[in-house]
Order: sequence, then structure tokens, then C-alpha cells
Amino acid sequence: MTCDALWQMDATALSQAFSRGETDPVDALEACLAQMDLLEPMLNAYTCRGPEARGEAERAARRWREGRALSPLDGVPVIVKDNLCVAGMAASWGTRVLAGRVCAGDEAPVQRLRSGGIIVVGKGNTPEFAVEGYTGNQTFGATGNPFAPGLTPGGSSGGVVAAVAAGMAFAGLATDGGGSIRRPAGYTGLFGLKPGIGHVHRAGGLAQLLLDFEVVGPVARSLRDLRAIDTLLSEKAHETVRPGPRRILAVAAISDHRYDVGIASVFEQCVSELEAAGHTITPGPLPVDLEPLNAVWGSIAEIGLARLFAADPEVAASAAPKYREMAQRGQSYDAAYLYDVLTRVYALREAARDLWGYDAVLMPTSAAYPWPADQAYPPQINGHDVGPRGHAVYTGWVNAAGLPAVAFPASVPEGLPVGVQLIGRMGSEASLMAIAEGVAPPFRWPDLALSAG
Repeated sequence: MTCDALWQMDATALSQAFSRGETDPVDALEACLAQMDLLEPMLNAYTCRGPEARGEAERAARRWREGRALSPLDGVPVIVKDNLCVAGMAASWGTRVLAGRVCAGDEAPVQRLRSGGIIVVGKGNTPEFAVEGYTGNQTFGATGNPFAPGLTPGGSSGGVVAAVAAGMAFAGLATDGGGSIRRPAGYTGLFGLKPGIGHVHRAGGLAQLLLDFEVVGPVARSLRDLRAIDTLLSEKAHETVRPGPRRILAVAAISDHRYDVGIASVFEQCVSELEAAGHTITPGPLPVDLEPLNAVWGSIAEIGLARLFAADPEVAASAAPKYREMAQRGQSYDAAYLYDVLTRVYALREAARDLWGYDAVLMPTSAAYPWPADQAYPPQINGHDVGPRGHAVYTGWVNAAGLPAVAFPASVPEGLPVGVQLIGRMGSEASLMAIAEGVAPPFRWPDLALSAG
């Protein structure tokens, strides 16, 4: 099987080809590396390549030949976001000092994937400290979107999604603290799972800046790949998915926040497709006021940075001025303020716990189309001025509520992709993926990847 055919497979098809002896992990890795040689100069998705990838691929190929595969995904090359620890590689978090520190071990989610034989082909670029909605930093520069390299793939998992959408990796492992899997997946036509809090165990990694909001999840070119990777990642027993139609709340807008007209049109089309699939759709507003959370959102990251910088002055000294200023503001908050923040978070979790009687909530992943790759956020949406989180109004509340969500592409046959997301109750990851599978189109390759390959 040629490299040209290999890089276009999803991880599940690749695994099946391994089991039939039609190809092997060495060929799969070579296919990724060939795409990287062609496209990485235009996209800047990777911060480094995996130094042990070739040896790992050779060992995985031997296991498949001998019938000893560690898992169905043994030997599949993936990209890991550069804020996750992989033994023998730096976890730069987009900052200069950490780019020079090599991790002694794998953190828990990475270890679970590697115990299944998955190969880390490299690390994916992220904004400094992963607290932005684009992907760029002073150490590695900005990452481009494979559908339009001058535009952003979003953030903070932009390097991971750019690589997966360009065929430079078969899947990815990323983090989502306020939408950092779901929005980038939407901008690049991919599938992304933001697990509920506790679904994927975390230990042995970098400091948490956003309370317990940030979770680890997969990015892939198919829903079946999300399921396969989630099976490796999660220690929890997976739910039994009940068949039949579901009750879904469709929320097109959050309060008076702006959103691009084109996104609204695509969203309505997705609503119609879910109705045609037999689900009961109720259009309406989100039945909770998000303004108490939105009012303190920025201070949560500021407090987290203040804590990080106090613990590691070397990181503080090398950080860009913007983040040092954020940390200074974080130092000014007292215990009473933090208690108020936590009270708001717990109130949201209680309000959203039963999802207001629905099986799922449908929303866009972003309020805006991608913007220039080196800009932190779009200053306007639909002709109206917005702030740094104007594009992100649909995602952060899900993290604060601790709920699972799956992002998938809407049916857009050409041009820039548009993503939508289904949010569910705790423990409903499998059900959300099943609902999405009934309406999600297959991954659409960007012309850039096809022309290169």
C-alpha cells in the first residue's frame, strides 16, 4: 500500500489494514513524515518530532506480524499537544523555558495511549500557557489552518488539529479548558471529544490554570476513531447506548452575543438533519444565565498564572509580557473573591446537572469564522466589536459545568468548515457520539493536503 493512500485513512481503517497485513506501522509513520515534509513549512503545526517514533513503529510492526498487538490502535501515529508530558520530549506549553526541559515520564492519559502501542509522532503547537483562542507564541510562531493557511485553526489545540486535518498525523491528543478541542475541531472539519470531568484520569502533568475545567480528549477524522481512542483513554466503564430518538435543545444564540450569519445558517441545517433522523428538537435559549460565570472567567486564568509563576520564577521571567501582566492581576485577588468564583461555578454545575430534562444540547462550536493566524481573536463578529472571548461564547460554560461534549463538522460541501457540538449529562460521552454519527458528514480533506499528497 502506498504512502499516498495511507495518509488519507482514519486510524480505524489503518488498524484494519495492519491486521490484514496490507501495511504496517513503519509505512504509516513514513506517510505522516512525508506529509510533514510537504506541508509543515506552510502550517507550522509541530513544535518537535518524536525522537523514538521510528523505533516504536518498528516494534509495533513486529507485534502485528507476531499476533501480539497491544490494542487495535497499536502502531497508529498520533500528535500530542505540547502542554501534555511525553517521556523524552519537552512539554513547552508554548513558552521558551519549558521548551528546554525534557519530561521524565508520560502523564497519565499519554501513558494509557502508549500502553496501547500508539506512536507519538510529535508535539502540537499551542499558545503560551494554552489560554488563547488562536495558536501562536513567541517561541514557535503561529500555526495556520489547512483550509486557509493564512487563517488560524483556533486554539489552544491548533497544532494538533492542523496536523490531523493535513494528514500529518492520523489522530491527536489534546486538552480542552474552555473549548480548546471543540473550536479548533470545528475550524478544521474534524471530530473532537471533550470528556466530562473525571472521565479521563490526569496525573503527572503540568499545573492546572483553570481550576478543574481542563480535560484531555481525542481529535480525529471520524467518530469511530474518537470512540476507539476514548476506549483506551478512559478507566471508566462506558455507558450502554440506548437506541431511539432523543430530546435535544437547540441553542443558536447565547444571550445577546454576536455570531456570524453563515454559522447560523449552517446550524439551522444541522437542526433539520437531526429532526429528519427522528430526534425531537426544541429551539430555545440556554435555560441558565451565564453572565455570572462570564464576569469572572478572565480572572480564573489570571489566578492560575499567578500560582504557576510563584511556583516557577524561571517560567515567569521568560513569559511574554501579556502573561506576566495577567499574573500580576491574579495576585491581587483575595480568598473571598476566589470563594465567590467557586460559588458561581458550583451554582452552574447544579443548574446544568440534569441538562434541564433534555438528552443533549446542540450549539455551534464558535461564534466566528477563522481569522488571521497571528491575531489572538477576531475584533469584530458580524460587523460588531467583540472582546477576546467573543468567538468562544458557546464553549467555556461546558467546561465550568464539567459536562461532556462532542464536536463534529456540519454539512458544508466547500469553503471553510463549520463545527457544531452536542453537550450531554455526565457519563454520556458514548451517547453523544452515537447521536452525532447519525448526521455528521465524513471528513472533507482540505485542498492543500490533497494537492500536496
